[in-house]
This record gives sequence, C-alpha cells and structure tokens, in this order.
Amino acid sequence: MEMQVVQRARENFLAGRSRPLEFRVQQLKSLQRMITDRQGEIATYDTPLLELIGLENEISLAVSKLAQWAAPRPVEKSLLTISDQVYIQPEPLGVVLIIGAWNYPWALTLQPLVGAIAAGNAAVVKPSELSEYSASLLKALLPRYLDQELYPVVCGGVSETQELLRQRFDHIFYTGNSTVGKLVMEAAARHLTPVTLELGGKSPCYIDKDVDLRVACRRITWGKFVNCGQTCIAPDYILCEPSIQNRVVEGIRQTLLEFYGPDPKSSPDYGRIINQRHFNRVMALLDGYTAALGGQSDSSQRYIAPTVVKDVPPHARLMQEEIFGPLLPIVTVSDIDDAIHFISEREKPLAIYVFSSNKKVIKRMLAETTSGGVTVNDVMMHYTLNSLPFGGVGQSGTGRYHGKHTFDQFSHHRACLVKSLSMERVNMPRYPPQNHQKARRVRLTQGGLVGLVGVSGVSGVRVAFWNRSQKFPVFSRNPVCKIPDFLLLHL
Repeated sequence: MEMQVVQRARENFLAGRSRPLEFRVQQLKSLQRMITDRQGEIATYDTPLLELIGLENEISLAVSKLAQWAAPRPVEKSLLTISDQVYIQPEPLGVVLIIGAWNYPWALTLQPLVGAIAAGNAAVVKPSELSEYSASLLKALLPRYLDQELYPVVCGGVSETQELLRQRFDHIFYTGNSTVGKLVMEAAARHLTPVTLELGGKSPCYIDKDVDLRVACRRITWGKFVNCGQTCIAPDYILCEPSIQNRVVEGIRQTLLEFYGPDPKSSPDYGRIINQRHFNRVMALLDGYTAALGGQSDSSQRYIAPTVVKDVPPHARLMQEEIFGPLLPIVTVSDIDDAIHFISEREKPLAIYVFSSNKKVIKRMLAETTSGGVTVNDVMMHYTLNSLPFGGVGQSGTGRYHGKHTFDQFSHHRACLVKSLSMERVNMPRYPPQNHQKARRVRLTQGGLVGLVGVSGVSGVRVAFWNRSQKFPVFSRNPVCKIPDFLLLHL
C-alpha cells in the first residue's frame, strides 16, 4: 500500500500539479482553514499555546512571502557574463517523506509540511503512532482540506514506517530520537536521499551566580516541566556553582508551587508521560537518587512529579542519555571555565541556555561552545522565531527549518546561466589553440570585476570596475557604453 501511495504522489508531482504558486498558496490557506475549523477537535488544554499558534504563524508567513521566496535570485557576474542572465532558481525537490513526532504531534508534523507545500513538493505524511488520537484525526482531516494525491497520510507503526523507508524519496524529514534517526539515515543512503534529522540530546542550562535567580528559576521551571518534560529542547540539566545550588532548588520549588499548586498531580496544567514504556524508562533513571524536590510517581496514571536532583556526578546514568521527562539534575561546576569544559567534552547539544548578567560570561559561552541553537536568559524561546533556523548539529541533528529555512530545506537551488550568442570575441581566449596571451586574458576575466555602478539594458553598462586578481581599477570614459574596445584589449 505504501508503494502505491508514493507512486501516486510522484505521478501527480511529475504532472506539475504542485508547482504553480497559486496552487501552493491555495493549499496553504486550506491547511489554515483546517486548523481554524477543527480547533475544537485538535486542541487539548495547552495545544493552542504550544503548537497551533506557531503553526498558524508559519502558514501566514509562507503565504505572504512565497512569491519572494520562489523568485529567481540574481547573483554577481564576471566580465565574461556581464551581458548574461545569472541567477539561482529555487525549485521543488520532488516527493518528500515527513515523519512526525509524538510529543508535539501537530506542530512537528505540519510545520515541515508547510515548507514542503510552499516549495512545490508532493509530501507523504507519517504521523507518530504513539500519539494515536492525533494520528487518526490527522489522517481523517488532511484529505478533506488538502489534495490527497499530493499529500497523503500514512498511519501505522514500525512495519509501515520500514516499508515507507524502502521507497525512494527526494528528501526525508524525520523528527525523533537519534536511534531511529540513524536507521532513517541508513535507509536514505540506499537511494542517496538527503535527510533532515531533528533529533535531541542533553541541552545544558548554565546559571551564573551573577543573575536574578527568581527570574531564572521561573523560566527554567516552565521550560523543563511543560509537557511533563517531553520537549526536545527542554533544559536537560543545570550547571551552577555549589554556592548557589540550594538557592536554585528553592527558586524552582517556589515556582512549582506558583505554577501547579501544592499537588501537581491534580493540576490541569501538568501533563503525563506518553506511555508505560517511557514511564518505566524515566523512573529507572531516578534509581539510587534522593530527590531534593518531587520524586513521587503513580504508574496507573503515568504521573511523575516535577523532580530535582542535587549534586549529580558527571558520569551518573542521569547524565548519559536524554531524560525527556520531568527530572532535572543539577551538576555543580567551579566556574565558567569548568562549565564550558563540561559542555564541550560531550556531544553537541540541540540547545544551550545560559543565565547571566555578566556580558563576558555570555560572550564566552557563545564563543566557546557549539550547539544547534542558544538562548540567553531564557529557555526554548529561540524556537518560536521563524526568522531563526531551528536544527541540531552533530548528534543532535542535521538540517534546519522554520520560516524561509523550511522552504530552502525542501528546495533545490539551481544554478542558472543564460548566455547571449553575441559578443563571441569575449569568448575567444578560452578556445584552442592556447598561448600565454590567452591564458592572461582568461585569468583577468575569471578573476571577476566588482563594483559595478549601474547597468543599462543587456549590453550597455556604466563601468567602474575593480579587478580582484590584478588589484587595479578599470574605468570607462563614457557614462553609458557597450563593453569598450580598450577593455577587450586588456583581455
């Protein structure tokens, strides 16, 4: 069945149905209408804030900017191409596969789809089987609003995903854990298919002693425990000096009371772990530790209280894998040097967070570490800006998306040179037989001329050039002229 779905999508793409800009805009507006019409079915208690608002912003931006994004982009010319058309043309890749994630099933599935549609592709959508309700609802709704031949939805588990990965796609976009990400990349390699892997990792949060701890703890507590800690860019652990560790714990305790009340289990704002397997995995990470805050759990509800663990050793199990749950370890470091060393000797994270009022500390953390993204004096908020690319580096992922970056990720940027059949004299130095004089001419023209003041028509120019290789200016005596004879003599 998966083979037929992909084949139909490819046939419709090759027929050119997804390419016209008017069609792309119409499909994007239909997607927006689906969100508006069906928000009551889509939304849970916190879905609008965490998923739908950002998704609607992505659609609105794509609709308003699509003509600009899809337009040819002129680039710098050389003397040999001064009268030619030289530009980069974004064009669709073809049929792409989007494999969504369960923790934010709407945003992490449909945001890539927005870019795929905007870029003119066909897209096979595979929602996560772990978020069963969202997956079945997406399969029911999407064909009612989008072209079902170009944008089919395939539901199912491991076997269906494996069958999809056996098919040939022009790009695969996967959001999830690194273990499956490696399998996706391995499957894609069989067809030399490029991939975008939005993975995760352990995103550190450094708290400097020179900071407003009340504000820092409130922002960290929100980012860590929203969605029960099941967010790929949630702060995974805290780094701070021993002198402020107890104050950090107390700041988090006060904030938890403010956010969720004395009993988070009964709070409508506090979530649950997605399934029993993940519940058992998270609880196993806590074995052998005494929680400074929280630690309570209820297997029947898959409830784990917001939990903070102090004085965690750097090589503890809690520090070996992404937690992806409501456990927050605190590792003490002696100073900013120690913190930077701690971060740098581990895999490159998806995000780094630093809280400080000291500009030198902030500058050093930015300059001496590497991560997919970074937010200073807050957490996760860089994700909300569609002007910023979102993605990982190294083990935390490859590729980037959001806003125009998604459009570019799903586009092939085609190099285009449209030459004139006139002015053949300019081309003579590259033809045999070769000699030193011709080589000198080719070197001059290939060096490039920049500083062009103006262009009039195809062959008329206002000339004020600077030659890169020879380091001298070449001026035309006439304000508007064709390529002058004395320039051709210089060749």
